[in-house]
Amino acid sequence: MEILVREIKTKLVTRLLPISHFYFSSRFLSSISSRSWTEDSPLWKSIKSMTDPKASVVPVLDGWIREGNAVKKPLIQSLIWLLQREKRYNHALEISHWMTNSQSFTLSPSDAAIRESLFQRTCGSEHEEASYSDDLITYDDYVTLLCCYVQKNYVEKAEAIIQEMREMEMLKSAHPYNLLSNLYFRNGDFQKIDVLIQEMRSTGINPDKYTMSNLMAASVAKSDISGMEKILDQMNKDPHLVEGWRTYSMAANGYLKAGLIEPALTMLRKMEEIMSLGRSTMAFYFLLAEYAKTGRKEEVFRVWNTQKALVEPSDKSFCNMISSLLQLEDIEGAERIFEEWESRCAKYDFQVQSILLVTRYKKALFEKAEAALGKAAEGTTTPNASSTCHLLARGYVERNQMSKAVEMLKRALSVSTTTKGWRPNRVVLNACFDYLEVQGDVQAMEELIKSLKSLDLLTKDMYHRLVRTSIATGMVECLDRSLIDDFPDDEEIIKVFEKPSA
Repeated sequence: MEILVREIKTKLVTRLLPISHFYFSSRFLSSISSRSWTEDSPLWKSIKSMTDPKASVVPVLDGWIREGNAVKKPLIQSLIWLLQREKRYNHALEISHWMTNSQSFTLSPSDAAIRESLFQRTCGSEHEEASYSDDLITYDDYVTLLCCYVQKNYVEKAEAIIQEMREMEMLKSAHPYNLLSNLYFRNGDFQKIDVLIQEMRSTGINPDKYTMSNLMAASVAKSDISGMEKILDQMNKDPHLVEGWRTYSMAANGYLKAGLIEPALTMLRKMEEIMSLGRSTMAFYFLLAEYAKTGRKEEVFRVWNTQKALVEPSDKSFCNMISSLLQLEDIEGAERIFEEWESRCAKYDFQVQSILLVTRYKKALFEKAEAALGKAAEGTTTPNASSTCHLLARGYVERNQMSKAVEMLKRALSVSTTTKGWRPNRVVLNACFDYLEVQGDVQAMEELIKSLKSLDLLTKDMYHRLVRTSIATGMVECLDRSLIDDFPDDEEIIKVFEKPSA
């Protein structure tokens, strides 16, 4: 197949943020008014009326042109956006390719980011990936597939795509190298990053600010302060290589890892010079956290008060401030910030107070923890509190307050269906079952067992405990016989149920 190589005049696909803050961003291009106009277009109505998701939309587009209608890029972009809204991703991806292959429109960075997102939604199988690979004809197609492999952490496949691009002489910008170096970073292959950068330089490709950020992130991960400072010096000499406040945040983090507080503070001051408090929320979060790591509480409060004077703090801002103060072991300060949030919050967000609950548990402030937990439960939203309730249950076990431990474990289990991945601690479970067995509390034990069964956590030992306790208290006849279905071959349990009543 003949490979058509196009010069890329703009940076392609997603803007690659430095590795420590890596994400793929994609934004929609069309204006709201353009989308609204497109919805009234006969072309959109024809495409929308197609009910077969496997049918191609290309004939509709080609027919539209044959009828003498002009197709401009904003119209196509709007069609792609509308199809995404309808979750018709295959058709949206097909139009994206038609836009560049048939109409020869240049793929902008945002167009390519959207295509990458569409491809990730539609390339869920090896067969589909292979089919897409067979159709690769442009630089944009190769980079789109590379983005997908990087996102899915497919190292060998990403390397194979780079090799194909190398053989086709398509590696003419830093972007593909940045993508692959990002993948190497995530897998700890720092040496491979150095090899890639050497290849770039040997082929005359100048590193961009993302390349330099990747190199700095790798140096920070290796605790190579000397290497980090050399990269930082290069970036300071060329402002185009500085990736905003993130560059200095990363450098500060590198110094802090090495225990170098003063150089870290210098980087944070540089970061403040570049960022805009009141506007850059993400920068504010990083600044708070980094100042907390320096141990400078006065700087944390200065940043907090400056930001608060410029913009109303969100729940997440309060969370970050409380976390920063707890890192500084300023429990009283964290409590004051929590009380400030509590006085102005419209609804009780469990996430804000859960940070403080953990500290209260560690400091054995159980009364405060219980009061906060009760207040959250009375709020307008159901708190996602399994792990916190379980934490308190564990605290009560350690303090030998077993009746409270059992009640808190019940509560944790009752809300655990909304907490993905949460599981109770085996020590807490055994302690509660031991207590209930000694107390002869069959009803409470059965409640726990039913909750554990609903979570697929019921074991034979737990049910044997219930049977033993029922026999000891003369309450065998009250047992829920449906629970035996979990252990159909257990002869000991079968004998208990088959034993005739006195």
